[in-house]
Amino acid sequence: MNYKQLGESDLRVSEICLGTMTFGQQNTIAEAHQQLDYAIAQGVNFIDAAEMYPVPVQESTQGLTETYIGEWLVRQQRDKLIIATKIAGPGRDFRWLRDGKQSVNRKNIEQAVDASLKRLQTDYIDLYQIHWPDRAVPRFGETVYDPNKERETVPIAEQLIAFADLIKAGKIRYLGLSNETPWGVSEFSHIASQQGLPKVVSIQNAYNLINRVFDSALAETCWRENVRLLAYSPLAFGLLSGKYLNGVPEKTRLSLFQGFGGRYRKPNVEQAVAAYVEIARAHNLKPSVLALAFVRSRWFVASTIIGATTLEQLHENLESVNVVLDSAILAEIDAVHTRYPSPAP
Repeated sequence: MNYKQLGESDLRVSEICLGTMTFGQQNTIAEAHQQLDYAIAQGVNFIDAAEMYPVPVQESTQGLTETYIGEWLVRQQRDKLIIATKIAGPGRDFRWLRDGKQSVNRKNIEQAVDASLKRLQTDYIDLYQIHWPDRAVPRFGETVYDPNKERETVPIAEQLIAFADLIKAGKIRYLGLSNETPWGVSEFSHIASQQGLPKVVSIQNAYNLINRVFDSALAETCWRENVRLLAYSPLAFGLLSGKYLNGVPEKTRLSLFQGFGGRYRKPNVEQAVAAYVEIARAHNLKPSVLALAFVRSRWFVASTIIGATTLEQLHENLESVNVVLDSAILAEIDAVHTRYPSPAP
């Protein structure tokens, strides 16, 4: 396992991060702890959660993911692990979470952080992320910015001041963004620099073989601002494993949760997936390993967030760290991308 520095922080994160959004929904606490034990034994030191997890989000399970991690974390050597979680932003119908008021303001930030610390059974969070912007922006598969959806929003400086106080209090160490835009990354960075406030060190956005929108404006922005990507959904909801090419298998997310994963049900997705699977098989690679190795190869990726519902899947995903794609395979991948450019943004 290799480790990379996260932006301008002193965090050195494993190139694979264990995502946990299935804990409490598709995975029991025992299964969650098995995954955590196995991942750590393979050199993973980075675990990502969110206050709203597990997914699909519902009142009866909200917070269970962090609770499951917390029950495990109290038995670990805390300073050897990097724990990340997130505050939910506004615009979703989470009426049970802070009475439906999720603006990223001081009151909500403090309440969310304290609740996560309690569930995680820890004194501090290494990386605290804004799950999606307080602003009205395209997210989770949306692609068009609409100024008519503008709403009252918490100024970025005000958000950063609240986070600065929590960093001073020792409750969080570093700040990250998620589902952000180039403008957002730039604005957070510039305001932090101008006002002496904490600078964001990471951005967690979707990135995979069928969603490479990060390659252009966001890649440049993150290079200039020294912000690194934590790539989520590297297997595109499991599609890039190839398991959905002949229908929807039982006990998978797309079969268990109807209407879920809409961003991956768009034109040319299946054709692109089939082409990438063909490349993998031609080179005697598992399709999932090819997909994960590709994400890991990108210069802007600090860590690739994997999620699994079984130890077998987790083992296969972690195998990808042993695979380095050569220039010939990367050229084949780029040829498919030219034919089917980011069909699932």
